[in-house]
Amino acid sequence: MIVMPRRVASAFTAVLATALLLGVGAARAQEAVSLAISIKNHRFEPAELRAPANKPITLRIRNLDSTPAEFESVRLRVEKVIAANGEGVVNLRALAPGRYDFFDDFHKDTTRGALIVQ
Repeated sequence: MIVMPRRVASAFTAVLATALLLGVGAARAQEAVSLAISIKNHRFEPAELRAPANKPITLRIRNLDSTPAEFESVRLRVEKVIAANGEGVVNLRALAPGRYDFFDDFHKDTTRGALIVQ
């Protein structure tokens, strides 16, 4: 057990309480934004998604086609195979503002989209 003078203990308690409150605020600022997109007829619906900057993103991808798809983005550094008539989730780090293109690697000619981060 650590024994501290009362003034030191009170100051320590105040600093600890402030740190905990700031930590909760920082955690809330980092709550993930949820987005959803579908693949139908080898096209993304919607073709463009929008998200706020500096927040992690949880992206749910539904493949409504009867063939598999591979959600891929060089800038986002992600590849995810989504089974035919299946669903997958991609967790993205907090992103700086910008345009992040993505595509279906199995159908590059038709299945393209973008995430616009503002």
